[in-house]
This record gives sequence, structure tokens and C-alpha cells, in this order.
Amino acid sequence: MLMTKERRPAIRTLRGWAISVLQETGAIRECEEHGWMQDRADPHARERAFAAVREDPPAGISPDQAVAEVLDVMNSIGDSCPECPPDCG
Repeated sequence: MLMTKERRPAIRTLRGWAISVLQETGAIRECEEHGWMQDRADPHARERAFAAVREDPPAGISPDQAVAEVLDVMNSIGDSCPECPPDCG
């Protein structure tokens, strides 16, 4: 059986790359109804994200720069969707 590795979609910006890594590791999720990114407040997922960016930063970006971008993205995302009613999470 031929096995192929799934290709990741092309990411055009460093911020887009950071969001992709955070989603893949489960650190953030997208509101199913409105599309806003939400911090899952999962410390294990955050650690997986930081380990991933240190091991495999984008070409031309240092691990420290990659970690800084992930931190910047994390700091810009809240834990709730601004369009959802307060009781729906």
C-alpha cells in the first residue's frame, strides 16, 4: 500500500503559520458559528506548540522569532467568541 504524507497548505504569513501550528496542537480552536479563534487555555497544548515551533520554525526564521510570533498570536486571542452569547462558550 502506498503511503503519502499529507501536505500542509501553503502559509503566506508568519502569523498565519503561527495560527496553523496553534490549531494543529490544540492550543486554539475556531468558533464553529462565527469563525473567531479562541484560546483553549490548555497548558499541555501550549507546550506542544512551543516545542513544535522550536523544532521546526519556518525557513529563514530563528526558533526565538518563531516562539515570539506564537506568543504574539496567543496574546491577541481571547477565550471566548465576541459574537456568541455569554452562555454558549
